Amino acid sequence: MALTKFNYNSFDVTSAASTALGFNANANGFATVSPGSMTLIKTLTASSSGTLSFVDGSSDVVLDNTYPVYLFKFINMHPATDNVNFTVNFRDGGSAYDATKTSSSFGAYHDEGDSATGVNYEGSFDLAQSTSAQILGIGGSIGNGNDESLTGTLHLFNPSSTVFVKHYISNIHFYNKDNYAINSFIAGYCNVTAAIDGVQFAMSSGNIDAGTIKLYGIKDS
Repeated sequence: MALTKFNYNSFDVTSAASTALGFNANANGFATVSPGSMTLIKTLTASSSGTLSFVDGSSDVVLDNTYPVYLFKFINMHPATDNVNFTVNFRDGGSAYDATKTSSSFGAYHDEGDSATGVNYEGSFDLAQSTSAQILGIGGSIGNGNDESLTGTLHLFNPSSTVFVKHYISNIHFYNKDNYAINSFIAGYCNVTAAIDGVQFAMSSGNIDAGTIKLYGIKDS
């Protein structure tokens, strides 16, 4: 089989903004193509971090009308302090993360001893026109044991809108301090007319000892 070699100067690999490179039948074999529908924007990794913040226009973060939907993925979030909650709050143009929120929540649980199971509406974790941080893990708090952590997702819809409320939906699973598997569902909206331009994650007390949060933009959604 013959091996054909090309002069590297014969390739045009300059891509346009928001596109990727693909192959075609032209002489140089390359063309700009649309990338996949989900684009990784930013990865933050905790290391005894008080907060992890994603701010539009800062440190390569995009959180505007570039995408209609944004997805945060939480991977093994581990607290430094025992008996705490993982939380989120939103910034609406100022410097504080205190957007007014209304939300509802429910969850399913099952303990390691197979003695307690159920599905509950958790009204104590709901917010009603509150500026407080939204707790994402309902039905019990996270422990700081070496094997205890939280994993899941949060969708934020159309954060740049200045007409509609900004909806968010979270689905997480965590191993709580009392050895329960808990699947937690939280949904709500930021009841503000200003755009949401920042999202901040924290534990209710103490630092985020370890864990990774990835921010994706989802186009054409």
